[in-house]
Amino acid sequence: MQLIQQGAFILAAIFAIVLFTRNIAKIRRNILLGKDEFFGDNRSQRWKNVLLLALGQKKMFRNPLVAILHFFIYAGFIIINVEVFEIFLDGVFGSHRLFSRFLGGGYVILINAFELLAVGVLVSCVLFLCRRNILKLRRFASKDLDGWPRSDANYILIAEIILMGLFLTMNAADTILQTRGYSHFATHPTGDFLFSKMIHPLLISMSNTGLAVLERICWWLHILGIFAFLNYLPYSKHLHILFAFPNAYYTRLFPPGKMRNMPAIQKEVLYAMHPESAPTDAAPTGGFGAKDVFELSWRNLLDAYACTECGRCTAACPANQTGKLLSPRKIMMDTRDRAEEVGRIVDKYGVFQSDGKNLLSYISVEELRACTTCNACVQECPVSISPLEIILELRRSLVMEESSAPPEWNSMFSNVENNFAPWKFSPDERQNWTAE
Repeated sequence: MQLIQQGAFILAAIFAIVLFTRNIAKIRRNILLGKDEFFGDNRSQRWKNVLLLALGQKKMFRNPLVAILHFFIYAGFIIINVEVFEIFLDGVFGSHRLFSRFLGGGYVILINAFELLAVGVLVSCVLFLCRRNILKLRRFASKDLDGWPRSDANYILIAEIILMGLFLTMNAADTILQTRGYSHFATHPTGDFLFSKMIHPLLISMSNTGLAVLERICWWLHILGIFAFLNYLPYSKHLHILFAFPNAYYTRLFPPGKMRNMPAIQKEVLYAMHPESAPTDAAPTGGFGAKDVFELSWRNLLDAYACTECGRCTAACPANQTGKLLSPRKIMMDTRDRAEEVGRIVDKYGVFQSDGKNLLSYISVEELRACTTCNACVQECPVSISPLEIILELRRSLVMEESSAPPEWNSMFSNVENNFAPWKFSPDERQNWTAE
């Protein structure tokens, strides 16, 4: 029977790991659909960003209570993986609480720490469910999240509650069987654990066989739940659990809000002002801005996959607050959806074949024009995502490739071209106000 359990566990583990690796490889391929860009500079600052933003969740602590609750869930995910690793090894080798043989009394301290985190995760998930579904905070009630995104968040919170409940119940059944000296449970006794012993009164009346079956059911459901969660991540916003780290590392290091000039445009302006400087054999300039994911940087697509859909960017957006259509969160979700759609076409045909769509099929002109480029969305994002970059690239394409701009903008463009300033004053009259 033990060999059958080991074999079943190994097959389940191999299947879960292979499937996860395959899905992550597809996401990596989708991210690399974007243009190449170099981010290998200033590594010390980049690792500092990883420690502060991804690991330390620096921006989350602007709201201390929410940050602490989120930290319990985050720390639970990271640290309890040590416990998952023990379960994994027990499944492979057919052992029982393998680490207890080497850690001695330290093992009880370790499991007590895990149980503390498990209870913290339970409480935090319940509170977060209430915030989303009972209090209905505005950023969670937004139509951006209608359908799957809203369900996705609830499914994950409920799944984490179940997984932590299974972990605590498994420990409670295990420790009762240890005290009764039943079967292999008595081989390496650990004593009671801090929180799971509170469940003992609910289980103490069960027989040894019943408790052993309960412990095994909880053990299997817990580890299979972990495997299922692992393979759910690529389809969920909770992929940010993994992608927040590379996203923090590859964040742009120039000052927030700085807009990048396009050298090709600068050259065109120079050649227009000084035609004699234009080379006779100059290569075509190429396109300006971005119309689809291929013209965005791979870094922009990594942003899209790292998005937590928390809505802090949209809540801080002045355009959104005044009732305009723009939602920076939706910009990121739409970019990810388009990258996924392109990826499915590549999977089907081997190469991308035009489907008659582009990123502007997802994001409307009205949304793009509503942006004031104030940088509030970038400032608020806990994992340094920049919806502003994508908005600017799409607007550049509209204005420079399709001459699509509102009359107010065209008037400003004309003034800049003719008067070298946004206002309709001759350069010779620019300082007349000083005479007053």
